[in-house]
Amino acid sequence: MGDLVVNDQIVIPSGELRFTFARSSGPGGQNVNKVNSKAVLHWNVATTTALPPSVRTRMTRRFANRIDQQGELLLFGQRHREQGRNVRDCLDKLRAMVLSVAAPPTVRKATRPPAAARRARLEGKRIRSDRKQSRRPPSADD
Repeated sequence: MGDLVVNDQIVIPSGELRFTFARSSGPGGQNVNKVNSKAVLHWNVATTTALPPSVRTRMTRRFANRIDQQGELLLFGQRHREQGRNVRDCLDKLRAMVLSVAAPPTVRKATRPPAAARRARLEGKRIRSDRKQSRRPPSADD
């Protein structure tokens, strides 16, 4: 297995990734109790050298529920009946997770609503008010 290429700047060395295998849940036929096809990916996010500090911070914040106290990320792959395909599934999940936090979030620039939008909003409120006024029974003054 080679290094995991996430994008042009981020490459996770294969030495940082560790796999363990277990029996998958669900139906599996004759080999269900004999074959360890479920892949469990262990990757220490806290000590990795592959991620820039800003990306590491975003990664640990967004995926805090998947990272244990030692800073290790756990990913499971058990969609397929073959161990190799489950390993690739784990790597694809990891690539997608890192890509989702690779780019810094865009900061929203506050803008004012246009004058036409304000006028349209007030006109809509006036129309709704008039419609509800017309539904009321006439008062004693009228």
